[in-house]
Amino acid sequence: MFLEFFIWGAWFVTLGTFLPQNLNASGFEIANVFSTQSWGAIIAPFIIGLIADRYFNAERILGILHLVGAFLMYQMYSAPNVGVFYPYVLAYMIAYMPTLALANSVSFRQLTNPEKEFSGIRVWGTIGWIVAGLSISFLGWDAEGGIKEGLLRNTFLMSSTASLILGLFSFILPKTPPIKKSVEDKSSISELLGLDAIKLLGDRNYLVFFLSSVLICIPLAFYYQNANLFLSEVGLANPTGKMAIGQVSEAFFLLLLPILFTRIGFKNTIMLGMLAWAVRYLLFAYGNSGELAYMLIIGIALHGICYDFFFVSGQIYTDAKAGEKYKSSAQGLITLATYGVGQLIGFWVAGFISEHYKANPTNDPFWQNVWLVPAGIAAVVLFLFAVFFRDKKIAKG
Repeated sequence: MFLEFFIWGAWFVTLGTFLPQNLNASGFEIANVFSTQSWGAIIAPFIIGLIADRYFNAERILGILHLVGAFLMYQMYSAPNVGVFYPYVLAYMIAYMPTLALANSVSFRQLTNPEKEFSGIRVWGTIGWIVAGLSISFLGWDAEGGIKEGLLRNTFLMSSTASLILGLFSFILPKTPPIKKSVEDKSSISELLGLDAIKLLGDRNYLVFFLSSVLICIPLAFYYQNANLFLSEVGLANPTGKMAIGQVSEAFFLLLLPILFTRIGFKNTIMLGMLAWAVRYLLFAYGNSGELAYMLIIGIALHGICYDFFFVSGQIYTDAKAGEKYKSSAQGLITLATYGVGQLIGFWVAGFISEHYKANPTNDPFWQNVWLVPAGIAAVVLFLFAVFFRDKKIAKG
């Protein structure tokens, strides 16, 4: 788990800075590169459901995908321009995104009590992401001088090395063979993609939640695509290391979530998450690296509320609404909607907004204009959810 998320955090956080600063990528080119994550999320169920779950041990395909990833990551390190870089990052994301589910599968199959034991293992993934960010800032790769010297390119070499290590290590993980299924139990493509659970959208409340999930991914994409570049350009010291505060916050609020969920209910928890998105971007819009640097730090620290209170709460809500029959399909549907469709739209919108304000500057600062857009989108989604969602007790089953 440590290596799985170290690999991702070692290059993805600084990607939004690397592309324009070192490869001279435009806003639309940056959006296309970030969109590869969404394409990977859309294609991943086919790889896992149609190949890994049926024919191969999970640990072996995990190893193969990470070895392939190590090669592709090295090609990204060597790419001279965004045109050469793009095919490699697309292939890499198609290879990497399935490993998230495979790593979970290997873990769950070896545990006697996953509900109690898994969180203690998964937290090492968060630690891996944090260590990756702190390492980049410690080595000075994300400092102004390091960026000018092209040192951010080393993040891909670091990630490639970690991927190689994890790829080899995966082959000595406990054997996790495919679960033999009866003819009647074979999963269809529609089930793997979560389409069997589409009938849940007939419930008005779930439809409102589902559409809100897609729309709130637009502000989320702005953070992934622009945050590191923004913090670097406004002059915040050690931006990548400071962004690790968001992962610390995520781990903390994940522990707090069950208590809050019980006390204030699903609707209020979700709305708190949406409100945090709007507040975070207002802090980014009006903060600076000087006397108002605390606004930027608070904006980063809000990541735990933004992510946990909306997305994790949403997974719990989806699980409860689906009942036993559609549990897996429903989680597949919401994942496809958020990481797939929602963020795909979000990355494109973020790229469009950046290009628009570069081509049409106003009297206000560029980044202020950019951050007010996702703040406004989050506020609108919050309003619509508050009006149309009716909070009521969820009947399981």
